[in-house]
Amino acid sequence: MKAIWNGTVIAESDDTVVVEGNHYFPASAVKPQHLLPSNTKTTCSWKGVAHYHTLFVDGDANPDAVWYYPEPKDAAAEIKGRLAFWKGVKVVE
Repeated sequence: MKAIWNGTVIAESDDTVVVEGNHYFPASAVKPQHLLPSNTKTTCSWKGVAHYHTLFVDGDANPDAVWYYPEPKDAAAEIKGRLAFWKGVKVVE
């Protein structure tokens, strides 16, 4: 699977975990040069507290387009150490 935004591959892995239709990529499969920190946090009743990154590619920013659960609840333990994408990021095979 590949995560692509602005014509750039942000992440690539054959080891994604699908939860609620979203592919969670291993953190090691995501190119860190395209991630900027964000202070945004949201809470999911069964996964826990999500943290976010802003994508940055070729001078363009996509705020909070990447999320992850640093300490997921037990029900979502399989996504620990993984990141997912939205806001126009295409995830394709």
